[in-house]
Order: sequence, then C-alpha cells, then structure tokens
Amino acid sequence: MTAPRLVLATHNQHKLGELRAILGPALPGLDPSAVVGARDVGAPEPVEDGLTFAENALLKARAIVAATGLPAVADDSGLSVDVLGGAPGIFSARWSGRHGDDAANLHLLLAQLADIAPRHRGARFTCAAALVTPDGVEHVETGHLVGELATAPRGEHGFGYDPILVPTGMTVTCAELTAERKNAISHRGQAFRALVPSIVAALRT
Repeated sequence: MTAPRLVLATHNQHKLGELRAILGPALPGLDPSAVVGARDVGAPEPVEDGLTFAENALLKARAIVAATGLPAVADDSGLSVDVLGGAPGIFSARWSGRHGDDAANLHLLLAQLADIAPRHRGARFTCAAALVTPDGVEHVETGHLVGELATAPRGEHGFGYDPILVPTGMTVTCAELTAERKNAISHRGQAFRALVPSIVAALRT
C-alpha cells in the first residue's frame, strides 16, 4: 500500500468520498491510496471552537499536521438561513444538540421554519477549505451554494442538509442530484477546486 502523503481531516466517510472525488481528477498522478482520512491515521478530532468556518477548518488541519507530520486538508461547512440571521452556521452539525445527527438537525430546522413563506426561505451552504503543511504553509479558500429551503426533505443522495436545499435555478434538492452534478456546483466543490493549486504545490515539495 502506498504511504500516506495527504490527510483529509475528517472522520465522516461520506465527506471523505466526496472530497476524494473532487480532488482526484485534479491530481491525476497521485495514487488514491496516498490520500487518507483522519480515521486512517488514528488522529483524534479536535475541539472546533473557532468562530468562523475558516477558523474551524484551520484548527482541524493544524491538528492533523501536529499528529502526523503530513500535509493536511480540512473543511468546515454549514447552512446559513437568512431569516435566522445566518444560523445554524458553524453550529450546523450539532443544531439539534447531538453532533452529526442529520435527521434530528433537519427536523428541528424545518420545525423552526414551518410558518416561513417560500419567498423568505433563502439560505446558502458555505464551505471553507484549508491546507496546512508541516513547514507552516496555510491557505484557505471558500465556496458558497445559494438556494431556498424546501418544506420537507427530498432525495436519497448526499448528507447533512442536502435534502432540503434547492439550489437557485433548480427545482430539485441537493440530495436529488447525482454526486457528479452536486460536486460540480457545490460549495465544497468550489472551495476544494480553488485549493487544488496549493495542494499540488505542497505535494511537489
């Protein structure tokens, strides 16, 4: 097996697969087995106590570098709802009080928006993607996917809040899109594609 060369700072297997799919075509010379997740290297999950998506992404990437001595890529992402003043935001994954409970998070958010008219259900996904290297290089890129929130979950793909965000100009939710179509327009896809030149430069050193 190829020795790891880049660690994606996530224990979320859905996110790991999505990020590999996004980065793979841009790094054709890199053996897929050289790109691993935090779980593969036994790295603990750091406390995400930053106040922005960028701060939390950097915290996660720095923790991986400290634990492994390898270049690390991390992201922090979430859903910001206009009528909630940008919430859940950085608290998206634990909006219901239980970290990573997608069903509970969706149920609570939809209940909070039950009386909100369609024209006021604007929201956006935001992703901050960070690269940190052992020699101290740090770089962050940000992507957004703007849309409106459906009144009930739809679709079997994706994860998190994908089943309720309908991207602007579409009639389907992110969870009703194929992985390829979603990656082409998603906040995470935008952020990681923008980060690719910095990743390539780090892996060439």
